[in-house]
Amino acid sequence: MVVGAFPIAKLLYLGVRQMGKPVANRIKAGARRSEFFKNYICLPPAQLYHWIEMRTKMRIMGFRGSTIKPLNEEAAAELGAELLGEAIIFFIGGGCMVLEYSRQATNSRRKEEELNETITSLQTQMGELALTTETLSAQLREVNRLLLSLPAPTEKK
Repeated sequence: MVVGAFPIAKLLYLGVRQMGKPVANRIKAGARRSEFFKNYICLPPAQLYHWIEMRTKMRIMGFRGSTIKPLNEEAAAELGAELLGEAIIFFIGGGCMVLEYSRQATNSRRKEEELNETITSLQTQMGELALTTETLSAQLREVNRLLLSLPAPTEKK
């Protein structure tokens, strides 16, 4: 059952990735047009990303204590828009995965409840059959007792 869900999830993920490029392009265009969007939404994450990336690269190469120059405004706006576009794609994909997981969990829970109901029904039927068997056994013993209490037939010649 789970194997059937993966192709759908992959197809959905591919669709999200394909939609991501136009979304990122629209974010870039919005960053170019709107000063507020550029200054408060795109630039801070881009500068933080640049700082962390450069700091990591410098440490790997053995340079410690080097100052890192911030990106120019245009490059930072471009990088921030890319980061925002990728974050949106990531969250949409994650949301799709969460929805698929909850759907699978609901189906699994439903099947388990059906199985429990079937087991309970079978246990009830077994109890009823056991009671019926005991009743029939008691009746058979009573018939046998009555047969034994009858006088034996005498033979006539």
